[in-house]
Amino acid sequence: MTTIPLGKENGSMATPKLRMGDLLVKAGFLSEEQLTDALSLQKNWGMRLGDIVLAKGWVRPFDLYSTLAKHYDKPFVNLMKEPPDQELFDRRDLLQYSELLVTPWRRIDNVLHVAVVDPSDEAMAFVAHRYGDDVELVFTSKFDVIWHLQHSADNYFSELAVNDLAECNPLQSARNVFTNRQLVFMAMILVSLVLTLSFWPIKTLIILNVCVSIFFLLNFGMRALLVWVGGAPEIDIKVTDQDVTGMVDRELPTYTILVPMYKEAAVLPKLTAALRRMDYPLAKLDVKLILEEDDQETIEAAKELGLEGIFEIIRVPPSFPQTKPKACNYALHFARGEFVTIYDAEDLPESDQLKKVIHAFALAPENTACIQARLNYFNSTQNWLTKMFTLEYSLWFDFYLPALEALKIPIPLGGTSNHFKMPVLRKLKAWDPYNVTEDADLGVRLTQHGYRVGVVNSTTFEEANSRFGNWIRQRSRWVKGYMQTYLVHMRHPLKLYRSLGHVGFWGFQFFIGGTILNMLIVPFLYGAYSVWLLTGTRVLEVLYPHAILYLSLFNLLAGNTFLVYIAMVGAFKRHYYTLIPSAFLSPFYWLMMSVAAYKAFWQLIHNPFYWEKTTHGLSEDVGLEVLNGLENLEVVEDSA
Repeated sequence: MTTIPLGKENGSMATPKLRMGDLLVKAGFLSEEQLTDALSLQKNWGMRLGDIVLAKGWVRPFDLYSTLAKHYDKPFVNLMKEPPDQELFDRRDLLQYSELLVTPWRRIDNVLHVAVVDPSDEAMAFVAHRYGDDVELVFTSKFDVIWHLQHSADNYFSELAVNDLAECNPLQSARNVFTNRQLVFMAMILVSLVLTLSFWPIKTLIILNVCVSIFFLLNFGMRALLVWVGGAPEIDIKVTDQDVTGMVDRELPTYTILVPMYKEAAVLPKLTAALRRMDYPLAKLDVKLILEEDDQETIEAAKELGLEGIFEIIRVPPSFPQTKPKACNYALHFARGEFVTIYDAEDLPESDQLKKVIHAFALAPENTACIQARLNYFNSTQNWLTKMFTLEYSLWFDFYLPALEALKIPIPLGGTSNHFKMPVLRKLKAWDPYNVTEDADLGVRLTQHGYRVGVVNSTTFEEANSRFGNWIRQRSRWVKGYMQTYLVHMRHPLKLYRSLGHVGFWGFQFFIGGTILNMLIVPFLYGAYSVWLLTGTRVLEVLYPHAILYLSLFNLLAGNTFLVYIAMVGAFKRHYYTLIPSAFLSPFYWLMMSVAAYKAFWQLIHNPFYWEKTTHGLSEDVGLEVLNGLENLEVVEDSA
C-alpha cells in the first residue's frame, strides 16, 4: 500500500484538487440539493462538510470516509479488517486518540503509518509532535477508531471507570462503606443507648423524645427557609428567549451527551427523536448511547434505527459494580465535548436547554463547574403516585436546589440534566461507581473542592414511576445513595466543616443526613400517634411531659400542615392546579418513603453496591404526545 507523506514543514495536508462536496455528488452519495443545504449549514455552524452530512444522516459513514480519503488522495483502511499493530498502541495517548480520532496503524518499510479520520489542524499538530514529520497517513472511519480503542483498551478503561476515584482519593469513594472509625463510633453510640435504657429507661426515652422533637422543629424551619429563599424571582440564573436567539451557532462548542441505558430498547425511538429536535447544531453534538455488552436487545435496536453520525454506541464491558456511574465513567474516555451532560433514556429536555446552559455558564462565576437544569414529569396526572412524585420534584428543583445554591449549601444533583465543564469533571475523577446516587455525591464533592453549582431555568421532563413496586425500587436506591454520600463525606467532619463553612456544614447535616433520619423516624411517630388515637391509652403519657407534648403536637399539626402547604407551592409555580388536592395525602407518601428507607438501610449492610433497575417506558404514549408539543410545557417564571 502506498501513501503520501505528511507535509514536512508544519504537518499540514496538501490542498485537494476537488472539493469534498463535489466528490460526494459525483459518487452519487449526495444530491445537489443536499449539497446546497449542507454548504448553507456549514456557513452557519462553522463545521466541516463531512460532519454536517453525517449529522444529518445524508451519507453513510463508510461512504463519507472513503470519499474523504480520495479527497486528500490518501488510502482508506478498514480497521476491523486490517487492525492496527497493538505494539504501537500507547496508553499515555488514549485521550488524544479519542478526542482527535487518530491512532498509529502499522509500520511498513520502517515508516510509521498513522490512521486519521479528519485531518484537522489539531490532529495534524498531534501527529507531527508525537511522531515527527517522517510518517505517512491513511484514512479510516470514526467508528473504526472508536471500535479499535474499545477493543484495545477496554480492560484499562474499565479499570479506570471502576477504581480511578477510589485509588486517587479513597476517602471520597464509597467503595469502603464504613471506615473503622465510623464503626467504632456507631458501636459506642449503640452501647451507650443500651446501657442508658437499661438503667434509666424512662429518662432516656424522654431525652430521645426531646431530641426528635427539636430535630423535626429545626427540619421544618430549614425547609421554610429554603422555600422562602427559593421563591425569590432572582434566585437562579435566568436565560431569556432573547439571549438564546442572540447566540451564534458558529461560536457554540462541541457538546457531549451521555445516555446510559440498560434493557430499554422500547424507549430508543422517543429518546433519539428528543435529541434530534434540540436547538443546537447537530454536527456539534457528541451523543454516546452507553450500553452494557450483555444487553444485546438494546444494542441491536440501536443498530436497526440507522442512527445519524452524531450517535455513537459505547459498549461497556462487564465488571463489578454494574452501575450507571461506572458506565458513564467508561464512556467519558470517548467524549470529545467541552461540556457534557447526562440524559436518561426516557428524558425529554426542552429544545433550547443546551444553549441556555452555555449562556448560563457565561453569566455564572468562573468557579461554576456544573449547571443543573430542573426536572419534572410529563405523566404527572397518570395516577396518584405520579401526582405525588410531580409535587415532590416541583418543590425540590424549583425551590430547594436554587435555595441551596444561593446559601452555599452542597447541592445533591439530580441524576440527569446536570451539565459539567469537561476539564473539571475529569479532574475530580468524575462519578463514584460505588455510589448508587452518584449525582448527589458529586454535588457535595464539587462544593468541597471549591466549585459552585448553578441552576438554570430550563426543564427536562421525565417519566414518573406509576407503579408501587417500581417506585420502591427506585426510591430505595436513591436513599441508599444518600446514606453512602453522608457516610463518605462525614469520615472527617472537621475537614468537611472547614471546606463548607458554618452554613454549608449544617445545611449538609439537615438536608442530607436529616432527610435520611426523617424517613427512618416517621413510622415510629405515626405509630405512637395512631395507637393513642385508636385506643385512647395513657401508657405513653409518661414519655410526654407537658412541654414535650405541646412541642410534639405543634410538629404534628403545624409542621405537617406546613409540609402539605409547601407541596402545593411547587404546583402553584408551574400552574399544576389539578395536582393540589393530592398534596393533602402527603403523609401516606412519606410513609412510602420510610418503607423505601428501611429497604435501603438493609441493602446498605448486605448489598451496598447493588443497582436496582427501574423500568421505564410504562407511559410511552404520554411521552410521545409530550414530545410532539413540548414547547407548551415551558416552566412558568413567576414565584409563589
